Amino acid sequence: MASLRRRQLLLLAVAVSCLVVGAQAADAQIKVDASPLLARKVPDTLFGIFFEEINHAGAGGIWAELINNRAIAYAKFPFFTISADQNFSDVAVFSNNFLIYASGFEAGGPHTPSKIDPWSIIGDDSSISVVTDHTSCFARNIIALRMEVLCDDCPPGGVGIYNPGFWGMNIEDGKTYNLVMYVKALETTELTISLTSSDGRQNLASSTRRVDGASNWTKLEEKLVAKGTNRTSRLQITTNRKGTLWFDQVSLMPADTYKGHGFRTELISMLLNLKPRFLRFPGGCFVEGDRLRNAFRWKKSIGPWEERHGHFGDVWHYWTDDGLGYYEFLQLAEDLGADPVWVVNAGISHKDNATSITPFVKDALDGLQFAMGSKDSGWGSVRAAMGHPEPFPLKYVGIGNENCQNPLYKDNYLKFYSAIREAYPDVQLISNCDGSSRPIGHPADMYDFHVYKIPHVLFVMKNYFDRTSRTGPKVFVSEYAATEPKDGKGSLLVALAEAAFLTGLERNSDIIQMASYAPLFVNDNDRSWNPDAIVFNSWQQYGTPSYWVQTFFRESSGALIHPVTVTSNYGSLAVSCITWADTEMRFLRVKIVNFGSAAVNVTIYATGLQGPVNALKSRMRVLTSSNMMAENSFSSPNNVVPVEEELPEAADTMQVSLRPYSFTSLDLALH
Repeated sequence: MASLRRRQLLLLAVAVSCLVVGAQAADAQIKVDASPLLARKVPDTLFGIFFEEINHAGAGGIWAELINNRAIAYAKFPFFTISADQNFSDVAVFSNNFLIYASGFEAGGPHTPSKIDPWSIIGDDSSISVVTDHTSCFARNIIALRMEVLCDDCPPGGVGIYNPGFWGMNIEDGKTYNLVMYVKALETTELTISLTSSDGRQNLASSTRRVDGASNWTKLEEKLVAKGTNRTSRLQITTNRKGTLWFDQVSLMPADTYKGHGFRTELISMLLNLKPRFLRFPGGCFVEGDRLRNAFRWKKSIGPWEERHGHFGDVWHYWTDDGLGYYEFLQLAEDLGADPVWVVNAGISHKDNATSITPFVKDALDGLQFAMGSKDSGWGSVRAAMGHPEPFPLKYVGIGNENCQNPLYKDNYLKFYSAIREAYPDVQLISNCDGSSRPIGHPADMYDFHVYKIPHVLFVMKNYFDRTSRTGPKVFVSEYAATEPKDGKGSLLVALAEAAFLTGLERNSDIIQMASYAPLFVNDNDRSWNPDAIVFNSWQQYGTPSYWVQTFFRESSGALIHPVTVTSNYGSLAVSCITWADTEMRFLRVKIVNFGSAAVNVTIYATGLQGPVNALKSRMRVLTSSNMMAENSFSSPNNVVPVEEELPEAADTMQVSLRPYSFTSLDLALH
């Protein structure tokens, strides 16, 4: 990995030095034929988004659950293996020597006692004892937390446990937070449930609840209204009465999640701003697992959250409680107005393969019935019971992720293809095998194409699909991005290379059906992968330049693409042109990437316009900076963002000056 980074640094330095040479102003002519005869419709699904559970994108990210591990995690036990196709609902999940048995207090493993990270105690060994045992009220998740209060005269504020959330909970003044937890006590006692600062000194919200002594578990629900703001808060549960209590399944959610569906509103707003036409989920490598036993399993991610096992994502090295499960992904796609694209495990992980593919094929068929079956069908009735009686419109299924080089993949793929095509003939099936330069050799509706390249290479790839065969399956560029040296977090240069690449996808949209950037999200506290589109922490978020590039293409899906001719000795331009319409009028949009260090004087000739240009409603947006390596940050979130500028003129012939290292979009309003 280190040698790869060094090569990337060298190549990037060479590319930049080449671009800097000869920074004199250049000239270019762009001719656009906007006549309907030569126009072609862009697929309605061309640009969308890809979500993977990486960088804490879901857990501690768009999924608004504030409790990090609704109970205990990371107990150390002897390692053992299970067959790759074993019934995963009945077994625990292992990584290295750490047993990760997810959800509730199961995360610490079936053997007790186990550690309770990231939960911690309030008090000391003389006042409180906390262990796990097998007393939970949930048949699938049998581990609970047993807390014995030892002090007769407990310290002020009591003793108990607290959870810090994901690098601190963002608690805001006046907002309501919904707590759910299960508790049992041998003797009647009182619990104080509080939202406090990280050191416990600032009390933001508090409620005292009586718990009757009984052998049965009680579900406690509480609405905590904050009287103050703290960005690094914690939830604490305390008592000052001696006795023994048990806890299980503790959840804390903000009341103002998006549409009440559990998603963090401000992050969803950033997705809505992209107007995505599809949502690919849940991965990525997250689907495969480093080992199959740690792969995402949709059946374990549905139903009541209290009964979900969760699992350890051993590729990106953290545990998720699967509160963000298959149902929630389908719901998210619906909330975004996007088509769901479900990626299923093809019986292949990074390091092992299934001994039988049959259970995986059956899982895929059952998952399709869950999404699309009637409310009276077996799995459709489960979906209906979760609150969505109407089917979800699942039209696309990706079979595996980056698995084509595995010798078992093609045989496995064909078994999925045959079974799904027979049961659901209208579902579009996506192969992992790249057909951009040669036939893939098996039936498919689309094939995956993933590309991560340093900026100057991705810029050149704007023409990559010009020579791809126009027959056979369509292309799904489901993961693309320009890469940077390890310390780069998303520069203007990276974004401009991506913009150029996207103009090429747009021009070749007769064969490109879909495209999405990756990764979509990164929690600033867990940067497993750089760069990313959206950066966030517990209370802030911003778009990188790569995010803002995508806003230039949000009207492209379903638009008309027009032929463009560029005449110039300057080789650092990328151009595409579409006609799109809003509720009031049509626009001819010319997008121009200047990937070089020279300013460019451009003359644009547009012929075949269906009506005169409305200069008053025409506009120009520019993404640029005086520093091509400029980035955004929490302190300067708008350092590199599109700026609307005045058009020097708006007509079928016009002069525009392009700044060095810039992305310019001209919208000519048409009467």
